[in-house]
Amino acid sequence: MKDNKIGKTVDLRSDTVTLPTFAMREAMFRAEVGDDVYGEDPTVNKLEEIAAHKVGKKAALFVSSGAMGNLISLLTHCNRGEEALIEDDSHIYNYEAGNIASLAGVMPRIFESNKGVPSIEAIQKVIRDENIHYPKTTLLCLENTHNLAGGTIVSPQIMKEVCQFAQQRKISVHLDGARLFNASVALGVEPKKITEHVDSVMFCLSKGLSAPVGSILAGSKEFIKNARKYRQMLGGGMRQAGILAAAGIVALEVMIERLSIDHQHARLLAEALTMIDGIKVDLETVQTNMVYIDLSELGSFVSHFSNELFNNHILVSQISKYQFRFVTHYGISKEDIEYTVDKIKEIIKII
Repeated sequence: MKDNKIGKTVDLRSDTVTLPTFAMREAMFRAEVGDDVYGEDPTVNKLEEIAAHKVGKKAALFVSSGAMGNLISLLTHCNRGEEALIEDDSHIYNYEAGNIASLAGVMPRIFESNKGVPSIEAIQKVIRDENIHYPKTTLLCLENTHNLAGGTIVSPQIMKEVCQFAQQRKISVHLDGARLFNASVALGVEPKKITEHVDSVMFCLSKGLSAPVGSILAGSKEFIKNARKYRQMLGGGMRQAGILAAAGIVALEVMIERLSIDHQHARLLAEALTMIDGIKVDLETVQTNMVYIDLSELGSFVSHFSNELFNNHILVSQISKYQFRFVTHYGISKEDIEYTVDKIKEIIKII
């Protein structure tokens, strides 16, 4: 890699690369801890109480990752051999190593969305009538914000309508809200307004909120009681986990409102990239902290684009042959965005 004028690598691969803040490190150092498996870690207990209140649920469970939280939810809601309705581009279906089948023993039935936004019509198409030959449909999984659609938001009204439709059919609803707070900040509403009608929700502390480790699963007291046992079954008893939970508390108390800065940087990047020949950006999907670009017009030269970004200390995620994802976060400044745009302009001229 060559040196660049800003003296660092601009890492736009994901908001998972965020580093814990000084306040988080200080809180971790001073955290009061106990054995969480016995329910005796006061910092974990405090985090779970704060988290449950944030999303309007009765109880919450601290888990090691978003994938673990989603899997525990599937295990808790569904019996083996039952069916879950899952959107075709969702994270649960595409990026969680097939755990829904291999570990939960749940059959996914896929429905389509409009840029990550579900509809009753699309869900209704895949719901099967009761029949001895069919698996029982037990769960509907939603995602908000929606990663592969570009960080798009599902509005509280649509969440309400879809959840009420599912629950009329006696189908529970789980929300993969890994970036739930990006949605709430972008909409200017409390997160509990988005999660009001779901039966369970998972959200990450370790993405835009910048905590080093951990996610939250929230729901009713009975749901979390059962989920806690599945966490143990998966090897998720973390003992003196208050050291990690302390950073999560700082994340929820300090880091939420600043997500709007990440959204501003993503919009700045997206609008600048639309002005460059050979780059396609769907600005309608740039609603939070993600920018997806399409370089199909560059043809075989797209490989040079990746190499040149790397050589200029810019890291992004290549999603497909011609599609790349840029994610803004706490570690990215306006100067980093401007540097990235300038370098991309140079690269496009070369190739």
